[in-house]
Amino acid sequence: MATAQKSAFYVALVCACFLLNHACDHDSLRFGYSGSTGPNYWGSLSPNFTLCSKGINQSPIDIVKDEAIYNPQLEPLERDYTATNATIVDNVSNIALRYNDTAETVKVGGIKYKLKQLHWHSPSEHTINGERFAMELHMVHFSEDGNITVVAILYRYGKPDPFLFQIKEQLAELHAEGCKAEKGDPLPVGVVDMTELKQGGDRYYRYVGSLSAPPCTENVIWNVLAEVREMSKEQAADLMAPLEGSYRHNSRPLQPLNGRMVQLYDKSLKIRKVM
Repeated sequence: MATAQKSAFYVALVCACFLLNHACDHDSLRFGYSGSTGPNYWGSLSPNFTLCSKGINQSPIDIVKDEAIYNPQLEPLERDYTATNATIVDNVSNIALRYNDTAETVKVGGIKYKLKQLHWHSPSEHTINGERFAMELHMVHFSEDGNITVVAILYRYGKPDPFLFQIKEQLAELHAEGCKAEKGDPLPVGVVDMTELKQGGDRYYRYVGSLSAPPCTENVIWNVLAEVREMSKEQAADLMAPLEGSYRHNSRPLQPLNGRMVQLYDKSLKIRKVM
């Protein structure tokens, strides 16, 4: 192939990839993280998104340790995570693991919530004392009556995260699709061992907020684990690689607390008080 033909071919390929990456947006995704579809404009993009601008209990927030109220009535997060079938999907705005029919649950306030999906944000959406972390995992659960609770795990760069080894090949496959841009098409992962995600529940922060992306639904119970976990820079890059460039930084800015209380569960404090 002549040089001119090669150049034309690659230009056409890049253009086709760009169009396909955005062709999926008009039906399923109408928001972004920068420019005219960024967080400042979410509330005006759709009548369904008005809470993104008008809501008063929005997420994420900055969690100030000294202002969190220790609540002795809070219970440990009872996470019944074992192993279950999952699919992985590029949702355009994030990479998610979906659990269509799972027995994986978390108990919050005496109510069981079923795990439906988990996804990642880069960098973290919540901050602790103003510190933002490399990544944040959101584990989204629904109760039988449709209420939502999220377990959030913050990550800094460090040693590799064992859980992510299980989806390394599927992440590479999503990335390799490239210009096929089969956004929203689930890729089977098989059985995923969830026990690793049960760790680190001895301290957590709880508050009532919202989904951190449109439609920004409120009355979501957030449980942000106080223990910051680690993943390697390579793993973080693998998680973001399948996403189109403008979605590789998919964190919503901090939202005002508006008088909300952040509660603290601390197992060690609870034991001391009992003793």
